[in-house]
Order: sequence, then structure tokens, then C-alpha cells
Amino acid sequence: MEPLAGTPARDEVCRILSLDGGGAKGFYTLGVLRELEAQLKRPLWQSFDLIFGTSTGAIIAALLGLGKSVDEVRALYELHVPALMRHWTKRRRSIALDQLVVSVFGPAKFTDFLTRIGIVATRWDLERPMIFKSSIELAHGRQATFLPGFGCTVADAVRASCSAYPFFSRPTLTTGSGARVELLDGGYCANNPSLYAIADATTALGFARSTLRVVSVGVGNYPEPKRPRLSWLLRRLAIVQLLQKTLDINTASMDQLRAILFRDIATVRINDTFERPEMATDLLEHDVKKLNLLHQQGAESFAKHEQELSRLFDLT
Repeated sequence: MEPLAGTPARDEVCRILSLDGGGAKGFYTLGVLRELEAQLKRPLWQSFDLIFGTSTGAIIAALLGLGKSVDEVRALYELHVPALMRHWTKRRRSIALDQLVVSVFGPAKFTDFLTRIGIVATRWDLERPMIFKSSIELAHGRQATFLPGFGCTVADAVRASCSAYPFFSRPTLTTGSGARVELLDGGYCANNPSLYAIADATTALGFARSTLRVVSVGVGNYPEPKRPRLSWLLRRLAIVQLLQKTLDINTASMDQLRAILFRDIATVRINDTFERPEMATDLLEHDVKKLNLLHQQGAESFAKHEQELSRLFDLT
């Protein structure tokens, strides 16, 4: 399963990893991916020809694409995510996110990725997707002016993809062509980016649908946290629930469309539902014990799909 280099032969298999958004619930994703990496016995960037991510999935996708192991990504999440999500105001949370992406990604550029990467954000002004891509191969047009990541840094793209407004401010970026764009969380257009990844593999890269192998990983579905008694906390929780519901509907819609439009493409979707009261959580979770529990549940979800994944990667 060597990563493809240059223009691929169209009869080769194209392996896609698609990672949903979901804030702190990305710990569940990492639980799945840790087991997957162990199963494949190699870094995930070497196992996938295309990795797409939205929001927390964008963070994970970018780190994997830069050569990090899943355990290294989890260590960064444990160090930074609880502290970030403990902030109660948009301003402090946004400042912390700005500092975090610079600290984690530094000056890294899209040309530094070791495999093909797509990071999904949303344009506030034009109300349409803006997908930061690492390779001109993934361009659907305007190849003469293509710039990896629109000329932005990886930190800038990830910051945009994670800007879950109104809980984070909307960043304004200047692209390599000099355009100023105001962005927000990619979850508003594709919290589950698998359709975008499949479109790039088939339309831009030219792979036959029969050659695609897709692993789509969500963040899990959980009961809503209990409502607090204080009125201002109640209002805050209501906004969180509305945002969470919006992202969940988007995720389910994108996956339903994938199942209808691309039912012939070999896909393993991992995104279990948990109904026990102790699993209640949301995208702003900061309790370390709860986040560790989400990670454990991700590993359990992998186990349910282990045989499917073995067949998908011809390991049986």
C-alpha cells in the first residue's frame, strides 16, 4: 500500500480517509485511528492516498499528513483541548485557538504534506465551501493559478476549519493571490467531508469508482448534557445544542447522500451511537475523564468494524 506519487495509474486502488468535525469529540476519532494504525502496521499517511478533514478532523488530518503518529496526535489533544474548551468566552477561546494552531503547526505549508490532504472550511461572505488542498492534482479547474492551500499556511487553514461560530470568531485570511476571505467552520458545509474526497478522487484524480476504498470516521453520537439551572448557562447550552444539532444533521445528510450516490464504492463508516446517560457530551467537552472515555469508545467502535476494514485493505 505505497502512497501514490505523481499522476497515478487509474487502475490502482485509491484509499481515502475522511474525518468528521466535532470539537473535543475528536478523542473518539483518535480512538478509532489508533487501532486502525496498529492494524495497518504503518503510519496512516503511508496507508491513504487522500485524507480529508473538517474542523477537529482537519486538525487530525493535517497532523497525520505531516507524518505524526496517532499517539502523537492524541498527546497533543490531551495537552491542549481540555484547556482550550474550558474558556467561557468567544474572545478567550478564539485567542487560545489562534495560539494553539501556531504552536502546533508553526510555519508548515501545504507543500510539506506527505500525502494528499484536503481541509474543509466555509466562506462566510459567499456562503460556499473553501477547501484547502495540497496538490494541483486535486484541482477541478484553474490549474494555471493553483496554489497549495491557496498560499496559506497549514495553521491558517486549520484555524479556519475549526472556527465553530458563534463559539469562535471568524478569521480573515489573505490568500497567495492577495484575496481577503472571511471564513468559519467547515462543518457548516460538510461536517462529514467524504463526498468531497470521493469527488476529488473520481473527478480530479480520475480514479474509477471500483478502485476506491473509503474509511469514514465520525465522532460518535451522544445524549445531550443535562440543562443547568442558571438562566445564562441555560442560554449558552441552548446555543451549543443548536450548533451540535446543525452539525449532526449535516453529517447525517452527507452520509445519506454518499450511501445513495456512491453505494457501489467500498466504504466503512465508523460513527456509533451511545445512549447511556454517562456518555452525555458535546463539542465543547473539557472533562478529561469524559474525553478519555470517548477515546476508549472509539477503540470499541473500531473492533465492531475490524473485519470490514481487513477486507477493505485486503488483510484477510
